[in-house]
Amino acid sequence: MSRGQEIVNNPFLNKGTAFTEEERKTLNLQGMLPPRVQTLEEQTARVYKEYLTKSNDLEKRVYLMSIFNENRVLFYATFAEHVSEFMPIVYDPTIADSIENYSRMYVNPQNAAFLSINQDDKETIRQSLINAAEGRNIKLLVVTDGEGILGIGDWGTQGIDIPVGKLMVYSAAAGIDPSEVLPVVIDAGTTRKELLEDPLYLGLDQERDYSEKYYDFVDKFVTEAEDLFPNLYLHFEDFGRANAANILDKYKDKYLVFNDDIQGTGIIVLAGVLGGLNISGEKMVDQKYLCFGAGTAGVGIAQRVAEEMVQSGLSEEEAKKRFYMVDKQGLLFDDMPDLTPGQKEFARSRSEFANSEDLTDLLSVVKAVHPTIMVGTSTVHGAFTEDVIKEMAAHTERPIVMPISNPTKLTEATAADVIKWSDGRALVATGIPSAPVEYNGVTYEIGQANNALVYPGIGLGAIAATATKLSDKMISAAAHSLGGIVDPNQPGAAILPPVDQLTEFSQTVANSVAQTAVDEGITRETITDVKAAVEAEKWYPVYKEVK
Repeated sequence: MSRGQEIVNNPFLNKGTAFTEEERKTLNLQGMLPPRVQTLEEQTARVYKEYLTKSNDLEKRVYLMSIFNENRVLFYATFAEHVSEFMPIVYDPTIADSIENYSRMYVNPQNAAFLSINQDDKETIRQSLINAAEGRNIKLLVVTDGEGILGIGDWGTQGIDIPVGKLMVYSAAAGIDPSEVLPVVIDAGTTRKELLEDPLYLGLDQERDYSEKYYDFVDKFVTEAEDLFPNLYLHFEDFGRANAANILDKYKDKYLVFNDDIQGTGIIVLAGVLGGLNISGEKMVDQKYLCFGAGTAGVGIAQRVAEEMVQSGLSEEEAKKRFYMVDKQGLLFDDMPDLTPGQKEFARSRSEFANSEDLTDLLSVVKAVHPTIMVGTSTVHGAFTEDVIKEMAAHTERPIVMPISNPTKLTEATAADVIKWSDGRALVATGIPSAPVEYNGVTYEIGQANNALVYPGIGLGAIAATATKLSDKMISAAAHSLGGIVDPNQPGAAILPPVDQLTEFSQTVANSVAQTAVDEGITRETITDVKAAVEAEKWYPVYKEVK
C-alpha cells in the first residue's frame, strides 16, 4: 500500500477533504481526494446535516460509526458540538440495538482486540494486544467479557460495542486521546441460545466457560496488558454477576483498575444522593437505603453509599443496618442460600421483623422499613408503582428516588410518574434521559444517573496524576465534586448536573481525583501542579501535521 493509501485508511491520521494542497503533494495524495479543500468546521457541518437525514436512532449510530472508522478527529469534533444529542446515539440506549445486531451489521473491527478463551497461551494473548495496538501508546483499556451487557444480558463477542462506546465517551467528555485507547473483548462463550444457533454469529460457538480456565485466562490477559502498557488505566465493563466483583477485588490493590458497573454506578448514585441531601438539608447518617435489584450494580452502589456513611461518622456495623437489599425473592435475609458475598454484607436477620415471611415483594418491604432513598437496578419495568411511591412518600418529606435501570424498556418508573405520585416532593434521577417535568406550576429538572458524568473524569484524573491505584478517597472525591454542583435554592432543581455540560464536569472530576491521588502519595511521578497536569493530558479534536 502506498504512503497516501496508508494515511487515508488510518482513522488517526486521515483528514479527508481537509488535507491542504501542500499536504496532498507531500503525502502523495494528489488525485485521491475530491479537489475542494474543506476546513474542519465545514466538514462537521456536512456530517451533522447528513446525520439529520437518518430516519431512526440506529441508522444515525451506523452513520456516525462510519465517520468514526474513517476519521477520528472529524468524529470527535462533531461529537463535541452535539454532546447531549449524540450521547444516547453512540452509547446507551441505542447501543443496545447495535449490540443485538452486531454480527449481522459487522463491517469494521474498530481497532479492537478480540481475545478467545480457546487461545489461552500468554504468547497469543500478548500478540493479539500488540496487533490491535499497532504501536500506539495505550494508556486506557476497556475490556468486557460480554456477559452482563446493560440490562440485556449475555451477548458474547457482540459486547465489544460496549468498550468501543465507553472509549468514545472518555474521549468526547474528558479529552482522552483516542489513539491511546484500546477496546478489548474476552470471548468465553455465551449462554444465549439464539446466538449459538445463529450461523451469522461471529463469536465462539460454545457455551460460556465458568471453569477455573476462565479466571486463569483473565489473569494472563491482565498480566500481559499491564506488562505491555506500563502506564495503563484498566477499565472492566459489563462482566457477569458471578465474576465482576471477584476480578475487581483481585486486582484493585495491585494495579490502576476500575469497574464501572460496581464503582462507577456507585459513584454516580452517591453523587445523586449527595445532591438530593444538599437540597433537602438532611444528613447522610439519618438515611435508610433500599436497593431493588441486588446484582453487581446494586451491591456496588450500596457499598459505595455505605462507605460514605462510615466517612460521615457511623461505624461500618451501624451503616449497614440502614441498608435493605430487595431482589426477585424479596428482602434478602442471611439464611437464604446462594447469596453472593456482596449480598451477604447487607442481608438482614429474620428476627428483626415480625412478618419476615411476608416480605417477598417491593411494596411490603417499603411498608416495613420506610426507606428515605430508593434505587432501582432491577431491570423490572414499572416496578416502582404508584402504591410503592406513595407509601414511601408517606413517611419521608423529600424521598430520593432513582430508577436507574436502562434502556427505557427496563426502567422501574418514569420521572413524571414519580413526581406526580409523590406530589412533587420526590428528588428524582433516572438512568435514561428524561425531559423536564411540569407539575403544579413547577418545572422539575431531572438529572440522569449516567456514569458518563463521572467515569471519564476519573480516568483522566488518574492518568494525569500517574496514579498507581484507584483509592476509596479518589472515588469519594469524584462523587462529592458532582454532588456539590446542584443549586438547592432553585425550585425543581436536578440532583445531578446535566449531561450537556459533560465536558465541564469531567474537568471538575478529573481535577478532584488527581489532587486526591497526589495528596495520598500514590502517584508514579511527582505532580506539583495538578490542574496543569490534567490539562497537559487532554486531547482536542483538531487536525495536526501528518509526517
